[in-house]
Amino acid sequence: MNTASRQADEAARARTAPPILTVDGVSRHFDTADGRVDAVSDISLSVSHGEFVSIIGPSGCGKSTLFSMIGGLLPASAGAIRIDYAAGTMTAEGVTLKRGDKITIDNVAFPLELQWVARSERLEKARHFIDLVGLSGFERSYPAQLSGGMRQRVSIARTLVFEPKLLLMDEPFAALDEQTRLLLGDKVSQIQATLDQTVLLITHNIAEAVQLSDRVMIMSYRPGRNKRILPIDLPRPRTSEMLSSDAFGHYVARIWADLREEAGRGMRETEGVSARGADHASS
Repeated sequence: MNTASRQADEAARARTAPPILTVDGVSRHFDTADGRVDAVSDISLSVSHGEFVSIIGPSGCGKSTLFSMIGGLLPASAGAIRIDYAAGTMTAEGVTLKRGDKITIDNVAFPLELQWVARSERLEKARHFIDLVGLSGFERSYPAQLSGGMRQRVSIARTLVFEPKLLLMDEPFAALDEQTRLLLGDKVSQIQATLDQTVLLITHNIAEAVQLSDRVMIMSYRPGRNKRILPIDLPRPRTSEMLSSDAFGHYVARIWADLREEAGRGMRETEGVSARGADHASS
């Protein structure tokens, strides 16, 4: 059996196991000076071990609120979130390194330093993950000496040093150019397969969602709900060359049709609120 077939068989077996994450009818509202705001409403999602699931939706649909609840930073107003905590979770977002005065290997090892891991052990782990993200040879480089894509890979390595099985990524490539995003997408897919991780990704980039995901959850405009959960039936390993295929274009078109509908609804509602405010001010 070749490597691709073995990975497919392992993934199929993993998906018959209990889910690593269950989001069951979750809602979240905020009380503001202008009244109650419903951010997300009655969202349900089950994620199996080894899956890569992207969440995409129009601006203001509550994607980051949902992630904050999954990550334990916000309580749900209703519903329940169940996580296999034995797997461990970690959030990776943004491209800005926390310590600009540290070289790459110290930046990657820094989270383990906070956990009082012995220096020799944390540096050994850091070198392993620096190599995994393709940055061997840059261990002693400062952030200012690295490109944006390389700094993002350092951030990914710093997150992976915890060896989480459930990884939450909130727009990690947003500040990067399209070519770098695609190349990093290839790298993230390779890392996920190597580490046997489960990944949730928030993105505004449709091509990125299709390139990386086993399923894409498309959210409605506020309050954010499950508009559609779309399985992506493309072979793995995924590569950036797939972007030119008809099948890839089909998935992009389906997701865009949903997003366009929801973004248009959001624009109409926003314009309606603005018009009512202007009428009230002139009366």
